[in-house]
Amino acid sequence: MIKHEQIVEMLEEAHVAAHTAVQDYLDKHFDGQDGGACGFASCNFVQYNGDTINGRTKVGRALKKAGVTQNWNRQFHLWNPAQIGCQSLDALSAGARAAAKVCEQYGFKMSVSSRLD
Repeated sequence: MIKHEQIVEMLEEAHVAAHTAVQDYLDKHFDGQDGGACGFASCNFVQYNGDTINGRTKVGRALKKAGVTQNWNRQFHLWNPAQIGCQSLDALSAGARAAAKVCEQYGFKMSVSSRLD
């Protein structure tokens, strides 16, 4: 089972990867400025090592302890994992995909979601 310290490390790596991906996207497509369609993106924790995660599981409790929140359907997620003040749907989606890749390296099955504003 993943330990609290590993989750904290994973979340920091995910944040750095997401922030870098968003900034790279903005630099490449919008000269470093916010641009394109306005929206939101997040990455969602689906499973850990093949097991479903909820707030009562050890992994779920460890995610909560590390500050990971649950969305409207009680799925753990990272809302705007880049934590960057931009509203570019495409840039934020790139960041969410980068964060999800990091979490997958720690044994999580992830999904990415986005929506227009």
